[in-house]
Amino acid sequence: MSQAMMNMWISFIALALMFVSAGTAIFSRAKLKGWLQKVVLVFSFVCLLVAGWIVFLIVIIGPTASL
Repeated sequence: MSQAMMNMWISFIALALMFVSAGTAIFSRAKLKGWLQKVVLVFSFVCLLVAGWIVFLIVIIGPTASL
Protein backbone atom coordinates (compact mmCIF):
# COMPACT_ATOMS: atom_id res chain seq x y z
CA MET A 1 0.00 0.00 0.00
CA SER A 2 1.39 3.40 -0.94
CA GLN A 3 2.07 6.14 1.59
CA ALA A 4 -0.67 8.33 0.09
CA MET A 5 -3.24 5.56 0.47
CA MET A 6 -2.11 4.90 4.05
CA ASN A 7 -2.50 8.60 4.87
CA MET A 8 -6.01 8.52 3.44
CA TRP A 9 -7.05 5.60 5.65
CA ILE A 10 -5.47 7.19 8.72
CA SER A 11 -7.36 10.42 8.04
CA PHE A 12 -10.60 8.41 7.74
CA ILE A 13 -9.90 6.97 11.17
CA ALA A 14 -9.50 10.52 12.50
CA LEU A 15 -12.79 11.51 10.88
CA ALA A 16 -14.54 8.51 12.47
CA LEU A 17 -13.10 9.47 15.87
CA MET A 18 -14.52 12.97 15.43
CA PHE A 19 -17.98 11.52 14.74
CA VAL A 20 -17.68 9.23 17.76
CA SER A 21 -16.65 12.21 19.87
CA ALA A 22 -19.59 14.32 18.75
CA GLY A 23 -22.07 11.48 19.14
CA THR A 24 -20.94 10.50 22.62
CA ALA A 25 -20.91 14.13 23.77
CA ILE A 26 -24.47 14.69 22.54
CA PHE A 27 -25.64 11.39 24.06
CA SER A 28 -23.95 12.16 27.36
CA ARG A 29 -25.45 15.63 27.66
CA ALA A 30 -28.95 14.49 26.70
CA LYS A 31 -29.36 11.12 28.41
CA LEU A 32 -26.83 10.65 31.21
CA LYS A 33 -26.38 12.13 34.67
CA GLY A 34 -23.76 11.95 37.41
CA TRP A 35 -20.41 10.22 37.20
CA LEU A 36 -21.33 8.23 34.08
CA GLN A 37 -21.92 11.48 32.19
CA LYS A 38 -18.46 12.70 33.18
CA VAL A 39 -16.80 9.43 32.15
CA VAL A 40 -18.46 9.51 28.73
CA LEU A 41 -17.52 13.17 28.27
CA VAL A 42 -13.90 12.39 29.12
CA PHE A 43 -13.99 9.56 26.55
CA SER A 44 -15.43 12.02 24.01
CA PHE A 45 -12.69 14.54 24.76
CA VAL A 46 -9.96 11.92 24.42
CA CYS A 47 -11.39 10.85 21.05
CA LEU A 48 -11.34 14.47 19.92
CA LEU A 49 -7.74 14.97 21.07
CA VAL A 50 -6.56 11.82 19.30
CA ALA A 51 -8.37 12.81 16.11
CA GLY A 52 -6.89 16.30 16.24
CA TRP A 53 -3.40 14.90 16.77
CA ILE A 54 -3.81 12.52 13.82
CA VAL A 55 -5.02 15.32 11.53
CA PHE A 56 -2.14 17.53 12.69
CA LEU A 57 0.40 14.82 11.88
CA ILE A 58 -1.12 14.12 8.46
CA VAL A 59 -1.04 17.82 7.60
CA ILE A 60 2.54 18.26 8.85
CA ILE A 61 3.74 15.23 6.88
CA GLY A 62 2.42 16.96 3.79
CA PRO A 63 1.66 15.69 0.32
CA THR A 64 3.11 12.41 -0.85
CA ALA A 65 4.24 11.39 -4.30
CA SER A 66 1.55 9.58 -6.26
CA LEU A 67 2.48 6.53 -8.28
